[in-house]
Amino acid sequence: MKFMKYAIFFYTLVGIEPYTKSARPRKSSVWANLLFWTNVINLSVIVFGEFLYLGVAFADGKLIDAVTVMSYIGFVFVGMSKMFFIWWKKPDLSDMVAELEHIYPQGRAQEEEYRLESYLRSSSRISITFALLYSVLIWTFNLFSIMQFLVYELWLKIRVVGQSLPYPVYFSWNWEGNWSYYVLLFCQNLAGHTSASGQISTDLLLCAVATQVVMHFDHLARVMESRDLSGSWAEDSRFLVDTVRYHQRILRLTDVLNDIFGIPLLLNFMVSTFVICFVGFQMTVGVPPDIMIKLSLFLFSSLCQVYLICHYGQLIADASSGLAIAAYKQNWNHADVRYRRALVFFIARAQKTTHLKATVFMNITRATMTDLLQISYKFFALLRTMYVK
Repeated sequence: MKFMKYAIFFYTLVGIEPYTKSARPRKSSVWANLLFWTNVINLSVIVFGEFLYLGVAFADGKLIDAVTVMSYIGFVFVGMSKMFFIWWKKPDLSDMVAELEHIYPQGRAQEEEYRLESYLRSSSRISITFALLYSVLIWTFNLFSIMQFLVYELWLKIRVVGQSLPYPVYFSWNWEGNWSYYVLLFCQNLAGHTSASGQISTDLLLCAVATQVVMHFDHLARVMESRDLSGSWAEDSRFLVDTVRYHQRILRLTDVLNDIFGIPLLLNFMVSTFVICFVGFQMTVGVPPDIMIKLSLFLFSSLCQVYLICHYGQLIADASSGLAIAAYKQNWNHADVRYRRALVFFIARAQKTTHLKATVFMNITRATMTDLLQISYKFFALLRTMYVK
């Protein structure tokens, strides 16, 4: 499907097939499974080393080092949780994609009627921008230590950088100055790539499905508003029945969407609250300019990820609410009285806003972004108070 090609690309990089199609026989790729479990095991080993480093930092009273590694652990936790939930929900996701394909506009005439190209352009533009932003983020972190060595030690010769890793880890052996450094460097680069790809792919898949939900809501609203009622109960009632059935299919899609992505979204928002707090704290304790650039990119990327989800949640809410307005604008005053009575029930149902949900705890709109920033600032203020004392 055109909307999901970017998400599929990043899922392929980590060895995941998010869904299967009835037209395409289900096949188990040995290489894909090997790639997936290699990524998962490697990521688990690296995050284990980060947890060890966190324990050592707390034991030594190094609050800044502990906060630094906690932001990386949060980033890894979000990426891994998203990958595993998609892997777990593959049958449900396959059914949802089958339903999307069933109501997908067929033929040039239907595509123009649904304004498919407009939604596809918008989805592609946002997907490419977000994927590039996150790719720049992760490879900046992955290659930062190497660039420091090349610039400061080899080129400018102003200080000795030595062998350093992109992310702080603790292992029992001395990895500096021997071959294990290069193994750890490769494993950390692979782990960063895995975590970023897991987040990019799932977010792009969510946005692709949400865009199609919005497209169907908008199309139904235009059809409802522009319908020229004949006044015949038999003819107009058939139109209303078809409209209600179409509306119910869209609502079922959103229910499945929330069931698949609800828990990953909740975890994402919870962890992002602390990650934004931790990164903001690091930026206020006095770091070198090059580290400040890296942290600024991390903070900006985290904010963009959260806003992207909130933006699509707002689009779904607005599109579902617009359906009631479109139904009211219909020329129902020319319709049979039975049609008018039935239309009241349709409008009443459409007035119940459909939300993108992070389980039952949170309806996601742009206002959610404000709530998250307020909570992050409260934790940031608490952390600063602890640091000053």
